[in-house]
Amino acid sequence: MDKRFWVCGLVMSVAALLLGFIVHGLLLAPGYAALGAMYRSDDDSRHYAHWMVLAHVLVGFAMTWIYAQGFSDGRSSAMQGLRFGVAMALFSTIPGYLVYYAVQPLPAALVAKQLVLGTIATVLLGLLVAWLQPRRKVLAELP
Repeated sequence: MDKRFWVCGLVMSVAALLLGFIVHGLLLAPGYAALGAMYRSDDDSRHYAHWMVLAHVLVGFAMTWIYAQGFSDGRSSAMQGLRFGVAMALFSTIPGYLVYYAVQPLPAALVAKQLVLGTIATVLLGLLVAWLQPRRKVLAELP
């Protein structure tokens, strides 16, 4: 794991945290607030913010590492990123929200929004990691 991997993982972590804030902290916040005591209050959730940061750091570095294992030099970066983002959404985002829906009394409309927005965010992360390409050769290394 070289310097590029660590930089890519850090950028991906920040992007995951930012997208999570946009999706859940802004776009879905009214839906969560309507559920009342099912979720932590703003004051209580502040005590758990470090777990949220850790979760997004894990997402950023895991996506970077997994993408680096399957990167193909002969294919378009955008198509690889799109494919990777869809695969990650099918692997984690979509099943996660479906499990939450099965075990928590969440409104179907809210879960539908989580599925759509979460999938879009995951695909965007896939495109970002493909653009960053953690195993890409820098121009100075090319013949």
